[in-house]
Amino acid sequence: MADFGTLLGSVCMLDGGESRAVNAENRTGEKGMGGMAASDLGPSRKGSPCIPSIAPGETAVLADIDGAGVIEHIWITVTDKTSDRNPFVLRDLVLRMYWDGEEHASVECPLGDFFCCGFGKACTVNSMPVAVNPNRGMNCYWSMPFATHARITVENQNEEPIPAFFYQIDFCKYERILQEAAYFHAQWRRQPVTQKGRDYVVLDRVVGKGKYVGTYLALSVLERYWWGEGEMKFYIDGDQAYPTICGTGTEDYFGGAWSFGAYDAWGKMRESTYQTPFLGYPYYSAVDETVSNPFHNDDAPTMRGFYRWHLPDPIRFQKDLKVTLQQIGVSHRGLFERQDDVATTAYWYQTEPHTAFEKLPGRQERWPR
Repeated sequence: MADFGTLLGSVCMLDGGESRAVNAENRTGEKGMGGMAASDLGPSRKGSPCIPSIAPGETAVLADIDGAGVIEHIWITVTDKTSDRNPFVLRDLVLRMYWDGEEHASVECPLGDFFCCGFGKACTVNSMPVAVNPNRGMNCYWSMPFATHARITVENQNEEPIPAFFYQIDFCKYERILQEAAYFHAQWRRQPVTQKGRDYVVLDRVVGKGKYVGTYLALSVLERYWWGEGEMKFYIDGDQAYPTICGTGTEDYFGGAWSFGAYDAWGKMRESTYQTPFLGYPYYSAVDETVSNPFHNDDAPTMRGFYRWHLPDPIRFQKDLKVTLQQIGVSHRGLFERQDDVATTAYWYQTEPHTAFEKLPGRQERWPR
């Protein structure tokens, strides 16, 4: 039994764990079995660096690990476009994770959104638990403990084969994990047009004990004027009409203020993106970057991507949790209820068993507007 903290203060502690890695050259992660595949350069010379292809409708098993342990790092890179007809691969690939033989996945999310790259488009992300480095080098450092078994899959819901899926999953084997360790979960949701006066639901039906640790928001605005006055709400342990925690606005929740405004070199106030270890606004675009026909417009609803990691300040719950986000804007006429296209990924830890997730929207229902 060992403490599997990964902060600098604990890295010097000897914990009795055994380091392992799973990738296309060592599918089982067994000791002394890495890099055995041969290439034209000879034995053990980069013979199988990736999954060569994932067929349409195929689910590839990335990891199938027996015993107790903790996944400490995941690295993935893959194309984000198979053809002009299929430019949204990062929303067509579905990442799932199962702990200890469970039937229902504890993680179910489009691959890109899990790594804070919504809209089917890769972007640079520079945060503590998630980093995406040019070009499409997707990294995750969430600790993911399991007591008896871990299974990670990716399903190709694209209509074309996905070529050259590269990955590595680094984990540590232990005799057993701490009893107090909760299991990692992540769930993606989308509401293409929110309803006026009704809060968007980021997460609900969570039953058990745990900690809410992060939110990724992929927002496409559908109305003019400022969009970010909606409050983030956390309904904890039986809250009904009103939550225990209610924020002051969307840009406030993601650590910004005053519409993320900053003056440019010409003295004009503009929104500014930013990235920090726990809060960030890594993506802004009003252009459809998939357009290849010169006769088609490349304008698009403004797309914004944000992350907020509750690592120093997790939202603790003992019995249940629900998380919502209002869609409220402000203009010359004051505050107003608005409708936008909202997609989120919620990240949390909880005791098992968990409530089965709602059915993931179909492939085309996940595509950006």
